[in-house]
Amino acid sequence: MLAGRLGLETARIPHADRHGLIWLGRGRLWVQSGTLRFATTGCADLEPGEYDIPYQTVSCILLGPGTTITHDVLRLSARHGTGLVAVGEDGVRLYSAPPFGPDHSALARCQALLWADPGQRLDTARRMYAWRFGRILPTQDISKLRGIEGGRSREIYKRLAEQFGVTWRGRRYDRSNPEAADLPNQAINHAATAVQAAAEIAVAATATIPQLGFIHEDSSRSFVLDIADLFRDTFTLPVAFQAVRLVQRRPDVSIERQVRRLAGQRFRREGLIPSMIDRIKELFSTDDRGGDA
Repeated sequence: MLAGRLGLETARIPHADRHGLIWLGRGRLWVQSGTLRFATTGCADLEPGEYDIPYQTVSCILLGPGTTITHDVLRLSARHGTGLVAVGEDGVRLYSAPPFGPDHSALARCQALLWADPGQRLDTARRMYAWRFGRILPTQDISKLRGIEGGRSREIYKRLAEQFGVTWRGRRYDRSNPEAADLPNQAINHAATAVQAAAEIAVAATATIPQLGFIHEDSSRSFVLDIADLFRDTFTLPVAFQAVRLVQRRPDVSIERQVRRLAGQRFRREGLIPSMIDRIKELFSTDDRGGDA
């Protein structure tokens, strides 16, 4: 399609003027008379019925379990720059996120510039640690920062274990046999997976680059892991230890199911994904309207 053909490019509502995310589930999404219609049996905040979806005024539509869409939905959404993302219940998993994002590349360009300069990369990592620790640490050695993080995490494990009445024997995780871990360690693994899915959605929604992390380095999802870690102390670990307490009271419920349920409830109630999006924008300190929209 030629740029600006039929006025479609200039007719888009800038993402800075849109309203973030909309959650859909257990229903059918299709195009009727040039707009999106959604018929649902009922999910989360939606009562059973049919709804018009304001796709031009939201940045991203999150499609939960039980949702089907037509080809026309993909066509119309792509034309207007509205993202469609297939997610697990309440966003605790990310299954598919087609390329999409804001009207400009300001966030990604800023991320790449900061990452490419060793000094600015370290400064960005220190800033992320400062958000977690509540203060800027004096050291400028990334390995020492990671060591401080490890020591602090051990204290948080102990404190949360006491708070929720959970026996804690230390952080142990065998990647080759994750089910061999004790209940608290399994819960932390499942909670981390859920929060990383939220971070993947936030990174996709901001069109930032998942491979360019500032604290994590080797993973193809390094920046996703960076963002997820910002919420480790306040979200991931409390969800994990709370889930363990609940499972101890109800052994018939699997720890994975309990973690996903708790995480999903808090995703929606506390606006975790929008908070992650705001953090990404703050980290790169760019004008949300960009310069090439």
